[in-house]
Amino acid sequence: MIIAVPAEKESLDSAICQSFGRAPFFCIYDTEAESSRFIDNTAVKASGGAGIEAAQLLVDQQVDALITYRIGENAAKIFKAADTSLLKAVNLSIADNVASFIEGKLAALSEIHSGYHHG
Repeated sequence: MIIAVPAEKESLDSAICQSFGRAPFFCIYDTEAESSRFIDNTAVKASGGAGIEAAQLLVDQQVDALITYRIGENAAKIFKAADTSLLKAVNLSIADNVASFIEGKLAALSEIHSGYHHG
């Protein structure tokens, strides 16, 4: 299974970024290979719709699950269409959240907001 986590830094010891769409990086963790890699979030500097762009970036990476604190409804729709699970992050490192995921200890994400629309 492939898991994505918004990251502040390119390290498994990093904190999870509070902002999904504006996270500097995403950790892509493969539970079968027990390996991780980090990708730049190309949506981080978008003038608008960063969450949507970030969601599409991760769907293109064929992630099966996203661990995050909250997400906008338009990004959530993209993940739902791709049958990607959305899980609630706990206030620990990326590595700790991945371990909690593997142990089945993460709850479904309920913090889906209307998004931060500028206008």
